[in-house]
Amino acid sequence: MFTYKKHILEFNKPATTSRGSLQTHTVYYIVKTDAITQKIGIGEAAPLKGLSIDAVDNFEDYLQFVLNQLNNGFKQENIDLENWPSIVFALETALADLNFGGERKIFENNFIINQPIAINGLVWMNKADEMFAEAVQKIEAGFNCIKFKIGALDFDEECKLLEKIRNRYNPFKLEIRTDANGAFANDDALEKLNELKRFELHSIEQPIQAKQLDFMQEICTKSPIPIALDEELIGVKEKEIKPLLKFINPPFIILKPTLLGGLEKSNFWINKANELGINWWLTSALESNIGLNAISQFCSSLNTQIPQGLGTGSLYKNNIESPLTVSKGFIHYDLNKKWNLEAYFNL
Repeated sequence: MFTYKKHILEFNKPATTSRGSLQTHTVYYIVKTDAITQKIGIGEAAPLKGLSIDAVDNFEDYLQFVLNQLNNGFKQENIDLENWPSIVFALETALADLNFGGERKIFENNFIINQPIAINGLVWMNKADEMFAEAVQKIEAGFNCIKFKIGALDFDEECKLLEKIRNRYNPFKLEIRTDANGAFANDDALEKLNELKRFELHSIEQPIQAKQLDFMQEICTKSPIPIALDEELIGVKEKEIKPLLKFINPPFIILKPTLLGGLEKSNFWINKANELGINWWLTSALESNIGLNAISQFCSSLNTQIPQGLGTGSLYKNNIESPLTVSKGFIHYDLNKKWNLEAYFNL
């Protein structure tokens, strides 16, 4: 039996990007209950407003329709889920969880035996002095890779911020990633990228708006900073993946299973990127600890070597208590901590 539970996550402070600001985030937990053992598998559907193709007004109605179909014996492959990537991710992980005994284990992996994963420290949009203070706090807490959301402040102010950080921490001690979320205008994007070169950045995600393939190819060819595609991947059908990557040929792609259509689809992206010599990393998309746990275990199963974008669990006031812990630039599965699911799922 499939059911779902709606949950509104509340941010500790607004999560701001160049696209706007979020104070809450609505997620839906798909619960698969075994009729004999009564054990449950839990997956998270977390469509992100302004970004996910399935962040639409009738999402909850369609989710209920899908679960009704499954409960009435329809096979998932016979239900139209092409434009519902977060539902695919939730179903995939709920079934995997139940398959491993309903203990929030999704894969055979080392993460859940407390082999940590290196992550970047994320600095959200804010006033420049507050962004600087947050970055320093994260660096002093053990992060050697910091990611700045840029594009909403005055560009000169952002450059001064990056310069201030770089003057204090050289590239051998600190890797700086940036994410513009498509904020740069086409007519000055390359000029801004050339300005940013002096800060010796690791990469910049999605400098221009997605779906401008010719110009994005040009940006990737001419930019002095390695480009990482993010929003560009959303809504791309499987048959389009390799042609897209081959045409644009970016140095990096960012994989968000909730937005791309699950772990299997993300793995397809990875395989095609590997074939073309394109590097990648995984990033959570503001899921609660249920979704973050699944993505972290998937990441662990891939034996990644560079910092991943998995540090978002502490953003919320009312996240589900879990063994997930961030410490000294790593996300850990703390075996001394337990999942606290009773309040959410009436266990």
